[in-house]
Amino acid sequence: MVALLLPFQRVDVGLMARPFQVWEDIYTIGGPDLSAPDDCCVYLVKGSEPVMIDAGAGRSFDKLQQNIKRLGVAPEELASIIVTHAHIDHIGALQAFQSQFGTKIVAHELDTHAIETGEGTFAEFYGTTYLPCKVNLKLSKPEGSLTFGEHQFRVVHIPGHTPGSIAIYLDMAGKRVLFGQDIHGPYNPQWGADPSRARTSLKLLSNLNADILCEGHFGIYRPASEVNKYIQSYLRMLPSH
Repeated sequence: MVALLLPFQRVDVGLMARPFQVWEDIYTIGGPDLSAPDDCCVYLVKGSEPVMIDAGAGRSFDKLQQNIKRLGVAPEELASIIVTHAHIDHIGALQAFQSQFGTKIVAHELDTHAIETGEGTFAEFYGTTYLPCKVNLKLSKPEGSLTFGEHQFRVVHIPGHTPGSIAIYLDMAGKRVLFGQDIHGPYNPQWGADPSRARTSLKLLSNLNADILCEGHFGIYRPASEVNKYIQSYLRMLPSH
């Protein structure tokens, strides 16, 4: 979970004290500059059934609530949190949202054991304690779709960073927005990663031809040419066989 250095800078750079709009109903509500230094990037998709993508490392639960409210959404309105993978910096606040607001948790079945038991979340590397929670919807297919209100979320299984890593994309107002999770890796087998499967997964993400990428730690990339350049830069770092 140690972030690798970027081969180039993203488009949206700078300290963000408040949540900000990515595109239409999609907002960034969490991350090192928005909620807590050890958080992944946390995203909110507004609508009649709001959805969060990931939940930070846990210490920022109150800040995430505050940022959600700033966008005119009550935390108890959250329909679900979709988990891209089961590392602590992405799942730390799941139990708090579920216990306080009844938020449903969606994750791939291959990462469910970590979320429900705490085994393999690497919380110890962050000096924190993970509180397990129940996964309400366990995904198992290579691809699928979830509908929340007016928005359809396409889900793609992209093993490599973890066995149950997923990406999510939405086609919204003429743009394809991809929540690509930790494209940068790391892909260290000692942490449960599989570089060979990651290579296949990154090719799949590249072929989605997204216009906007919401990455797991390094923010927003656009337009499509920059999204593809970013994905390809990490694909080249992986062994070809």
